[in-house]
Amino acid sequence: MSTKNTIPTGYLQNAQGHLVPEDKVRPLDRLRNDLVQEIIHKSVVMQDAMRDFKTEILSDVHCFIDLAAEEYDTKMGGKKGNLSLVSFNGDYKVMLTVADTLAFDERLQVAKVLIDKCIHEWTKDSNTNIKALIEHAFQADKQGNINTSRVLGLLKLEIDDPGWLDAMRALKDSISIISSKSYIRLYQRKNADEKFEQISLDMAAL
Repeated sequence: MSTKNTIPTGYLQNAQGHLVPEDKVRPLDRLRNDLVQEIIHKSVVMQDAMRDFKTEILSDVHCFIDLAAEEYDTKMGGKKGNLSLVSFNGDYKVMLTVADTLAFDERLQVAKVLIDKCIHEWTKDSNTNIKALIEHAFQADKQGNINTSRVLGLLKLEIDDPGWLDAMRALKDSISIISSKSYIRLYQRKNADEKFEQISLDMAAL
């Protein structure tokens, strides 16, 4: 589609990049080409409209949050997210969530060494299952990425050991937020006795 303006009138470009006279292309192939291009064009227009729609919703929600803050002589700074706005009749809900993408720096390896020391002291010649669990938490995928949720799960363990606490401090210090993404989810329900159902804007789910 991007090369359409460079194709001479009366020709079509095939998948190999060759120009073919339209009268040499079978009618069914021309009809298929026209149908596919029309559908894709409409989808691109719809995608742009949905992108504008999301931007408009985020702007409206953020403006509302600022307006609410003004009632308490407060200004909101930084990210605004993780909240629900419900209509007065309780039938409609707008949810805004912000998901952070985390990264670990070199202190993650320091934490791993400290944890290994703890495990060595705790287990010695006994059961090595704990070590296997820790190794699983630090296991990287084929792209070399660490599973964030598994590593952060270590922070939830309530272990009162000086070495472990040092390891968890190094782990916390290794975490940095490299990006954030806002998500909007819309819900409705027919009456107060029913659960909210998400208004899907995913074509595959319709």
